[in-house]
Amino acid sequence: MGVLSFDYRPHARFIDPARDRAQLWRLGLGVVLVAGFFLVLSNLVFGTILGVLDPQTASAVVRDAQTGRTAGGMLLLLFQLGLLAVAASMVVVMVHKRRPATLIGPIGLAIRQFGAVLFMMVLLTIALWLLPPYDMGEGTLTLNMSVGRWLVLLPIAVVAVLIQIGAEEIVFRGYLQQQLAARFRSPLIWMIAPAALFGAGHYLPDSAGSNALTIALWATMFGILMADLTARSGTLGPAMAVHFANNISAMVLTATPDEMSGLALYVLPFGMGDEAAMAAWLPVDFGFMLVSWLAARLAIRA
Repeated sequence: MGVLSFDYRPHARFIDPARDRAQLWRLGLGVVLVAGFFLVLSNLVFGTILGVLDPQTASAVVRDAQTGRTAGGMLLLLFQLGLLAVAASMVVVMVHKRRPATLIGPIGLAIRQFGAVLFMMVLLTIALWLLPPYDMGEGTLTLNMSVGRWLVLLPIAVVAVLIQIGAEEIVFRGYLQQQLAARFRSPLIWMIAPAALFGAGHYLPDSAGSNALTIALWATMFGILMADLTARSGTLGPAMAVHFANNISAMVLTATPDEMSGLALYVLPFGMGDEAAMAAWLPVDFGFMLVSWLAARLAIRA
């Protein structure tokens, strides 16, 4: 396996279901409908939930879901993002006349690849904790909640993160990548366009300050690498595993004080407002992302 090899033969099988109805007007309509269905479903589901609560409680739930700073608010936010997958599934049936499962690839293979890559991510994380510097350069971590409460929340948090990352992968590396690749042969289009949209969704200047563009570029690069993994594997399994490991670390294990940290066990000693510290840490994050990509490739022999 050469680091710079580009064996994308599995990708051809992955995009086959999208070839029959790959017209750009269908994709444009599909993107609009995914956004529309997501908003309608969100209002329907959460409108029903909030409707049975008293106004004061409902207001608190909405506030928590918007910030994600409490465990309940963060869980609501993650489960809400899962509705993106429902919206995309509706669109591929209505607009592209194919089964929603085709967005993932062969399910059995996707599950096996997910397991292999996730195991590799666990080994990589253990190695990082065992090798110096033993605090990973982060300094003293602060407990965000009691360990007992965190352990009670952990199973729900794992499911919520899995739903959230699954939905994002289905939309960006599933629907968008498949439809663009079925229409355009160049990876510069089907890789970069969805990744750029993914990165744009992470551009948050209000909370990230001068690091907002760097974080958006990080997310864009992450999207490109996940598109590459999907093309090499022919399923969303590896991308889901890397995305899951990344988000578990960022949402459930550690978080910055300025980020949504309602589920995190520890809080990092710096926040997004601490721009110098964030700027110093981001290159390390870029490096870890590249190592994760290589480790995932090793796990699936691609």
